[in-house]
Amino acid sequence: MNHRDLWKRYQHYLCISSDVGLGLDVSRMGFDDAFVRRMSEPMAKALRAMAELESGAKANVDEDRMVGHYWLRAPALAPTETISADIETTLAAVKAFAGDVHSGAIKPQRGDGFFVVLVIGIGGSALGPQFVSDALGGVGDRMVVRFIDNTDADGIDRVLAELDEDIEQTLTIVISKSGGTKETRNGMLEVAAAYKQAGLAFGKHAVAVTCEGSLLHEKAVEEKWLRVFPMWDWVGGRTSEASVVGLLPAALQGIDVDALLGGAHDCDVATRECDPLKNPAALLAMMWYYAVEVRGIRNMVILPYRDRLALLSRYLQQLIMESLGKERDRGGKVVHQGLTVYGNKGSTDQHAYVQQLRDGTNDFFATFVRVLHVGDGDSIQVEEGFTSEDYLDAFWLGTRAALYEKDRESITVTLETLDARAIGTIIALFERAVGLYAELINVNAYDQPGVEAGKKAAGAVLDLQKKVSVYLGGADAPSSPEAIAEAIQEPDGVETIQHILERLTERRIPAP
Repeated sequence: MNHRDLWKRYQHYLCISSDVGLGLDVSRMGFDDAFVRRMSEPMAKALRAMAELESGAKANVDEDRMVGHYWLRAPALAPTETISADIETTLAAVKAFAGDVHSGAIKPQRGDGFFVVLVIGIGGSALGPQFVSDALGGVGDRMVVRFIDNTDADGIDRVLAELDEDIEQTLTIVISKSGGTKETRNGMLEVAAAYKQAGLAFGKHAVAVTCEGSLLHEKAVEEKWLRVFPMWDWVGGRTSEASVVGLLPAALQGIDVDALLGGAHDCDVATRECDPLKNPAALLAMMWYYAVEVRGIRNMVILPYRDRLALLSRYLQQLIMESLGKERDRGGKVVHQGLTVYGNKGSTDQHAYVQQLRDGTNDFFATFVRVLHVGDGDSIQVEEGFTSEDYLDAFWLGTRAALYEKDRESITVTLETLDARAIGTIIALFERAVGLYAELINVNAYDQPGVEAGKKAAGAVLDLQKKVSVYLGGADAPSSPEAIAEAIQEPDGVETIQHILERLTERRIPAP
């Protein structure tokens, strides 16, 4: 395609939502006008389904529950007055609690105030808060935020070592919908032990975010934790950033949560537009459909050209892959759907894997994310007539052009600024694109049977370890995997037993 035709295509397929400071350029994708016409009715159906979801339809039929993360930034849309009131009351409580912590009205057991927030969670209970914290944090934050998001003892020790004596002024937030998530439970127990070692009561420094009546809720009430905030069964972990899960750490850090919710709300409004060429979420979903169903491409590379968006690819990995990676469609037919997400940041990616993207296997499409304006300071000229910002934009344009020369397709998302409103906007954009694309391919975007299967398999391994440990406690017990498997009647578990033995050999448990 010559430059004149490409310019015309760019003008025709550029979607600008000026009210939210968002632009979407899909001109470097290879679809034609016939594809857009063919997608008109399927997309209209998807938009109707999205409207039904927002009205309270039980979109997550596998778990017999509604999907209402959109109500979090528009409580009036909720299907009942009770839900609307709960959202508004909880948001007010989050802001009031953060204000009391900042003012010193809520204090630690020792010292004048809290100045560190430690968030314990996993998956959606950590990825969203981590992304927002990194994107919007910096000099002037009201509190420092740290995360424990795994059951890796070394990783937990590393975070606790960074806290050191600051644990006295550390407020810990434990996030778990059911209260039974083992990774989060383990992190909580390790951190509680650290408080105890410092001569502190964990409950005087702890906050729970969980469902009413959960194991975590019961523990927090029994131990008189500082506060228990609600999670609702109609909010999934990967879409929970606009709930207490994301808003509480953000508010404590000093981030403007009203602006974040406002950006998400305004993006929701913009992406209810019926014309898919004027609706950035619908257009994005159509491009995914083109890439996967027409081109057979199942890899999306996220390339944000801002350091503050470095964690965007990790956040989107869960949102997109957990939502769309499904074996069966909603009718039970085997479809093996999914979109693999990975990424780096520009222009670092040029020195990492753009070589393969340009010259290797053509099995992906790129999604560039650029920001027009960040900060208020003026950049120096790194050479006559050019600033560091000029170079950053040039590297984006250069990488996009280099990929296009080799028939590598790409999308560009442009944000006018990078503030709390913009982060809310990009979160809502991808949430809605996921929901619309799921409708186009007829999968349930809101369940995660594969995750549950992994949890069950891990539980079976732990049950097997108990049997092995009991057996090894006996006199003259043979220690070869084969002999143990035969003795405990687990003939299919020989390899797993070998790995358990490796772990038990290295494990060190201190005496009580």
